[in-house]
Amino acid sequence: MKYARLTKEQFEELHQEFINFLATQSITADEWQTIKTDKPEVAEQELDVFSDLVWEGVLTAAKYLEHISPQNIHLFALNEDHMHLIGIKINKENLDVTTAEGFEWLRNNLMDENVEFAQARKDYTEDKNQDIFKLIQQGSIITKGELYEYMNNLIN
Repeated sequence: MKYARLTKEQFEELHQEFINFLATQSITADEWQTIKTDKPEVAEQELDVFSDLVWEGVLTAAKYLEHISPQNIHLFALNEDHMHLIGIKINKENLDVTTAEGFEWLRNNLMDENVEFAQARKDYTEDKNQDIFKLIQQGSIITKGELYEYMNNLIN
């Protein structure tokens, strides 16, 4: 398995897609029930293959990631051959930008001396999607990029 198995909830959301996946392999609903009962290891493999296919599609389509912690914001633009990072560090004690109040303070005080901006460029390894997946495993989420674009316009 290249990525991670989908959760039970994710499989439920993708129920029809999974049926279509099984159908492409000429596996009927009855055959799937038999496989689950008689060959659980084969069923596990099918779940893993489907999970990787879903992840591959999601990661290929991703254009932006965000990772927000109490005093740091990491905004990633996922370009074709590299990722661009905008990092924001807040050096103000007891301020948590993961709360509505903390984020509001940041919005109103972007040029405060307690707010530091940094930028970086990182080329992908030979497996771009694996690089993106690692960031997701570390807590990043896929976004539409509004915050990245706003900050990018502000500092560049």
